[in-house]
Amino acid sequence: MNNSKEVLVEVKDLKKYFPVRGGMIAEKRQVLKAVDGVSFDIYKGETLGLVGESGCGKTTVGRTILKLYEPTSGRIIFDGDDITDLNDRQMRPYRKRMQIIFQDPYASLNPRMTVGDIIAESIDIHKIATGEERKAMIFDLLDKVGLNHEHANRYPHEFSGGQRQRIGIARALAVNPDFIVCDEPISALDVSIQAQVVNLLEDLQDEMGLTYLFIAHDLSMVKHISDRVGVMYLGKIVEIAESSELYSNPLHPYTQALLSAIPVPDPDAMEQQNRIILKGDVPTPINPPSGCRFRTRCPIAGDICAEQDPEMKDYGGGHMAACHFIK
Repeated sequence: MNNSKEVLVEVKDLKKYFPVRGGMIAEKRQVLKAVDGVSFDIYKGETLGLVGESGCGKTTVGRTILKLYEPTSGRIIFDGDDITDLNDRQMRPYRKRMQIIFQDPYASLNPRMTVGDIIAESIDIHKIATGEERKAMIFDLLDKVGLNHEHANRYPHEFSGGQRQRIGIARALAVNPDFIVCDEPISALDVSIQAQVVNLLEDLQDEMGLTYLFIAHDLSMVKHISDRVGVMYLGKIVEIAESSELYSNPLHPYTQALLSAIPVPDPDAMEQQNRIILKGDVPTPINPPSGCRFRTRCPIAGDICAEQDPEMKDYGGGHMAACHFIK
C-alpha cells in the first residue's frame, strides 16, 4: 500500500462518446455516452480500484486513459504531461510507461506467435534489445511471473487460462512500465487461480514500484488489492474513497446496494444481511435519465434528483460522493 500523494495520472472531466447508427431514416445522430464527465487522480505506487455493473464504462475509462480510444473531451495528464491531443508518434514514449492487462487471456494472445515472441513484441517495437540480451529479458520476465524458460518456445493453446494471464502480465512488464491498467484480469479465471494472479500483481507492484488501475466486478477482491476505490454508474463516478472507508461507510445509495450484495461465507450472518434489491434495469447510455442517473433505481430519490445532476463533494478525508441526500 502506498502512502505518498504524488500524482501519476490525472483525469479531468473525461468523456468518451461512440456514434450509434440509426435506422434507414435517422432524424438525428445518436451517441452512446460510455464515459460522461469522469474526474479522478491516481497516485504513484497505489492501486485504484474501479467497480460497477457491466456496461457502466469502466473498461472504456481504462482504454481512453491509455489513448487506445481517443477521448471525446476532457484532459488526460500523465506524470505532469498533458497527453490528450498527442498523435501516435508523439505517444510512443508514453506507450512504454503505460500498459494494459486484458480481461480475456484466450483472446488477447496471438495463437500464431510463440510465448517468447508475444512477450518480446513491445521490446522489438521500441528497439530495446536484440539477440542474447532479448532472450535474457524474456527469460527474466518468465521468471517474474512464475513460468519456466522452456515455455518461451510454446504457443498459447498449450497453456491454461491462469498461465495465459501470466503471459499477458509478462508482456505488459516487458517495457518496464510505470502504470498498468488491469482490465478485469481475473474475471475469466477459475476462482482457485484468481488469488494467485492477484498475489502476483501485488508482489510485482512492490518489486517494481508499479501503479495500477484495477477494474473488476468482484468487490471482495477489489477491497483486498486496492488502496482507494471508485464506484461507477452509467458513465459517471458516484463515489470514491479509501478502500477501508468505502467498505465500512458507503455514502451513495448505489454503493450501499453493491456492497450489500457481497456474499457472506457464514450462513447465519447471511440471513441477517440487509440486502438492498435495486428495482428495474440500468438505463441506456444512449438516452440516460436527466439529473442524477441513478434516480430511476434509487430508493431515496426526490424531485431534485430529476432536475439537477449532483456534484461530487468531499465528505472528509478524501471521501467523495455525488448525491443530493447525503447528510
